[in-house]
Amino acid sequence: MIRAPVGGGFVGARGGGGVTLWTMPRRPEKADALLETAPVAPAGGRDRRVYRVPQDPVRAESHGPDAESDACRRAVRSVDWDSFRFIDLFAGIGGLRLGFESVGGRCVFSTEWDADAQLSYEANFGHKPHGDITQVDPESIPDHDALLAGFPCQPFSIIGERKGFGDTRGTLFFNVEEILRVKKPAAVLLENVKQFKTHDGGRTYRTVVQSLTTLGYFTHTAVLNALHYGVAQRRERTFIVGFRADLPFAFPDPVKKAATLDTVLEDDSAVDKKLWASEAIQKKRLERVKEQEVEPFYPSIWHENKGGHIGVHPYSCALRANASYNYLLVNGKRRPSGRENLRLQGFPDSYKIAAPHSAIRKQAGNSVAVPVIRAIAESMMRSLRDQEVATRPAPVVAMRPSEQLTLR
Repeated sequence: MIRAPVGGGFVGARGGGGVTLWTMPRRPEKADALLETAPVAPAGGRDRRVYRVPQDPVRAESHGPDAESDACRRAVRSVDWDSFRFIDLFAGIGGLRLGFESVGGRCVFSTEWDADAQLSYEANFGHKPHGDITQVDPESIPDHDALLAGFPCQPFSIIGERKGFGDTRGTLFFNVEEILRVKKPAAVLLENVKQFKTHDGGRTYRTVVQSLTTLGYFTHTAVLNALHYGVAQRRERTFIVGFRADLPFAFPDPVKKAATLDTVLEDDSAVDKKLWASEAIQKKRLERVKEQEVEPFYPSIWHENKGGHIGVHPYSCALRANASYNYLLVNGKRRPSGRENLRLQGFPDSYKIAAPHSAIRKQAGNSVAVPVIRAIAESMMRSLRDQEVATRPAPVVAMRPSEQLTLR
């Protein structure tokens, strides 16, 4: 079935639309388009303002078979969702795993082909993931109740060449499909880049949803921004939640107070001097910011896009694995440290750094934001544990598995 997109109103910290994000001494003359300001009383003799991030409603769409199987519903309800088993595919450094362990899940199998990511995963979880998923026999995978997969996003991203399923990495989804067909887990969570839904005119996304529908999954899809879920990073990603029963489900509401860089940045004196940009680069960035008629503020992260424009933000733009070395500079002076990269993805400080900085930078750029995954996992558990779910009514259109999905 296809349920039309639904959403709610803005969530605000003090009645207005948006999330209270940070305070700082002065306002840039030209604020980022995301930002709104609301003046507050002076603090410490300085004019301070509270900056807000306006939030669009969470818009979700749902799809599924035209009928639910009684056997599937019984299978879903028979699982002890207070102590369930999951598998972690394309695991990276374990961001999906951390989110689902926090709601009572136990990982019974994982795959990750990158050697450095395997080292980080093993150092933190005590076992090395299996390598190439194409060499794994689905029958050999332990039984599990939920499948998690952040299948490779490079083919679908703005940064990549956007070849989609024409790229061999794109076809890795079909290994996921085979595991779902053989093992039939009750729940699934897939993650990909924001552009996944629009790639190739929407055909890539429709292929995935059609596949899940044919396999008997009722799916719910939304694009969520990590900035709205307690992470000091603007990172939009597509999430597809699936159940083998037609359960009520709602994606998590944004938090009312977002993270600030104060919870992320290390003291400059503790940061490796090799991460500092040269004086020439620092000077050039500052000159360009002034040419843009933007007054710098601190703490901030300066982002240089492909066109050379410098954005000065009280959060980080999306971490990227293969971006230029200096595209993000803390306070316009240095690159984020390994710990800061992990904090920008919501990893706890207890997470061990077991790889060189260059590898950690890449791993963080490929990772998911842990607080977003935790929030989605909590929402999934409300549905699976048969708890009350605040869903909004939406028109329903039946779609048989044999029919071609058309998105309006």
